[in-house]
Amino acid sequence: MIRPLLTTLVIGLSAALPASALDDAINEVIDRELAASGVPGVSYAVVVDGELGASGARGVARLGEDAPVTADTPFLTGSISKSFTALAVMQFVEAGDVELDVEISTYLDDFSGQRAGAITIRQLLSHTSGFSTLQGNAAHTDAHGDADELERLVDELADETPAYEPGTRWEYSNTNYQILGRLVEVISGREFQAYVTEHILEPIGMSSSFVADGETHDAMATGHRSWFATKLPLPETATDRATAPQGGIVASANDLARYLQVMINGQDDVLSAEGKAQMMQPASAASPFYGFGWFLDSSDGTVSHSGASPGFETLATMIPAENRAVVVLTNGGSGLGFGDTLPLRSGITAAALGLEDASAGPDWGARALFIGMTLLPMFYLASIGWAWRHRAAIRAKRAAGFAGLFSLWFPLLTTAVAAWVILGLVPSLIGSPFSTINHFQPDVGLVFIAAAATGVAWAALRLGIAYARRPTRA
Repeated sequence: MIRPLLTTLVIGLSAALPASALDDAINEVIDRELAASGVPGVSYAVVVDGELGASGARGVARLGEDAPVTADTPFLTGSISKSFTALAVMQFVEAGDVELDVEISTYLDDFSGQRAGAITIRQLLSHTSGFSTLQGNAAHTDAHGDADELERLVDELADETPAYEPGTRWEYSNTNYQILGRLVEVISGREFQAYVTEHILEPIGMSSSFVADGETHDAMATGHRSWFATKLPLPETATDRATAPQGGIVASANDLARYLQVMINGQDDVLSAEGKAQMMQPASAASPFYGFGWFLDSSDGTVSHSGASPGFETLATMIPAENRAVVVLTNGGSGLGFGDTLPLRSGITAAALGLEDASAGPDWGARALFIGMTLLPMFYLASIGWAWRHRAAIRAKRAAGFAGLFSLWFPLLTTAVAAWVILGLVPSLIGSPFSTINHFQPDVGLVFIAAAATGVAWAALRLGIAYARRPTRA
């Protein structure tokens, strides 16, 4: 009787030691990076040899309150959600209800006769549809939380022309997964939320997780957005139905670890082992580093996806060949160069999987940009004060010939162009409309607006002073 008991004790201790070592390594990263990231809370869970190896959390669910985050606290996972949508589509593929290389117009009538109707399911899954990042990040302001919200959104998308010829290039776009979410609804005859819950969350045992349904959920961690040297909580923990397919899975770290376990277990369950493997392989020649809902890195054998939603940033990473995985969830969004969550997320990931930490530390270029843009409105305000005090000299420029007129009007041109660059060109180049930037990083939005507005105001004031009265000679 004693011998079996001792054997059981030894086995239990040997299983506990790796988890303890993992926790120590991860806690060392959290000790080093949490304060710099500015996030109120972080949660993680690790899969080792196909089993939950360690999990934990640090911090609070909402700034100013005492409720701690735990490994069972639901977080908005952002674009990790795309893998859930891809899994749902692959379930239809295996059931014979959907074919990967058939055009979307075959399944969604609104795409018939449209340019976008020729896009295939494979191209949507792999971001080779031709829809651009900018198209995918466009804000939709008519959200009302009704059950048909996704249907209405995708009906509008059917009229959009892809930025590129389908199948010719890879470009990440939320539009692809919005359309796939509607495909799930049409094929299943059910709301996206209901299908994913019944066919993915419940079979896996994700009891602390749900799909964004437009409601407020008090059990969720509250998201926090950057606000200069700190982060401010979102007013409530409301979810968005329309963005559910590309970013609306709300899940705990422990539940996501269960999900990653299933993805790498090599078994037939919510999807066949072959189907899961296909999701984690290059989707096509145009998509060598992206499968179906997952990024692929052949250099270290990782399969991963990050997530960024207003107030939340996340990272899920698997090494299928080693049956290991880790998920890291934070309830804070990164600022521009300050309060970046990447060193925290990638540091925990590297510690958990024995990888080299790829985070490069502070982004001094981004920091310099933010500081410069913050100081620019102050410079323009000081210039406005100077212009008012030197009104007579500015009026005299009207009588100074071409040089004087040039010095009066040229600043208006340059500041107007600068405002267009700040509020229009830069957002376009990074693939995110200004309204979306402002939604994710309100401090950046405020600084950009202030810089653009004060510059034009300074130039306009100079003209107003010059032409308000008859010119005088200096």
